[in-house]
Amino acid sequence: MFKIKDIKKPIKKEMSLFEDKFKSSLKTSVPLLDKIMHYIIKRKGKQMRPMLIFLCSKLLSNGNVNDKVYRGASVIELIHTATLIHDDVVDDSKRRRGFFSINAIWKNKIAVLVGDFLLSKGMLLCIENKDFDLLEIISESVKNMSEGELLQIEKAKKLDIEEDIYFEIISKKTASLISSCCKIAASGIGSLEKEKKMIGELGVSIGIAFQIKDDLFDYGKQKIGKPRGIDIKEKKMTLPLIKSLENASAKDKKWIINSIKKFSNDKKVVRQIIDYVKNNGGLDYAISMMNEYHTRSLKILDKFPDNQFKVALKNMIDYVIERDY
Repeated sequence: MFKIKDIKKPIKKEMSLFEDKFKSSLKTSVPLLDKIMHYIIKRKGKQMRPMLIFLCSKLLSNGNVNDKVYRGASVIELIHTATLIHDDVVDDSKRRRGFFSINAIWKNKIAVLVGDFLLSKGMLLCIENKDFDLLEIISESVKNMSEGELLQIEKAKKLDIEEDIYFEIISKKTASLISSCCKIAASGIGSLEKEKKMIGELGVSIGIAFQIKDDLFDYGKQKIGKPRGIDIKEKKMTLPLIKSLENASAKDKKWIINSIKKFSNDKKVVRQIIDYVKNNGGLDYAISMMNEYHTRSLKILDKFPDNQFKVALKNMIDYVIERDY
């Protein structure tokens, strides 16, 4: 399996410059905010979204990247970071990527305000540079992510999510932002509308495969920065569980739903549900769907010209479903 550092090779220079620009965009005159921004930079993730922007930009332009693309990458990272901070507040999560979450250290009120600050910084970066096309793309994505999160919360109360609703949720919550990365890359270099649409569809397929892989971690054995069974504990209906319920007898279905509603904090019950999902086809089905979207992504990518950036994107798409965390 390719590692992130291998995928970054064709965009190593761009990623280094991006990091400098991103740090600069987080500077503030408020000491507390500055301290939190430093903490955020220190605990940065894999930065797959900026990587995707630079790779798509270079794919479409045969190696060119301009200032607008850099701004787009910064905007995406600002928005993505803001949504993660807000998610931790919504989910009452105390850890993120092996570090304490912002809300765990500075409490919910400050965490929400920091998320709002990052969101506004992203929007202002677009407005100040008159990147209204980028602003439209990212605003649509933020709207979709909010709708997806609220739909998931609504459905968690009744535990009545069917497969089509699940795909609607992850398309809005996860795939919309990844699709925005691809669209921003295309818009940044002035691609034709046909290319923008096609590259946006690539992002959707990658995003769906990415989210299904994340959902599968709930049933794994490795420590990946997110506790095993956390989705069940939080009453999130993911694809493995949805498919298992679809195949379950009336008696088993009643037991699973009742267990999630009343005993989702009981580790023994969570283990029993995980074992049931594994033994009743839920895991296998989710893996097959993840592979289907992986294949779909590669087919869309194949329509673009051959170059080293296309190879790197293929490696990234493979990494999405092969990663360990």
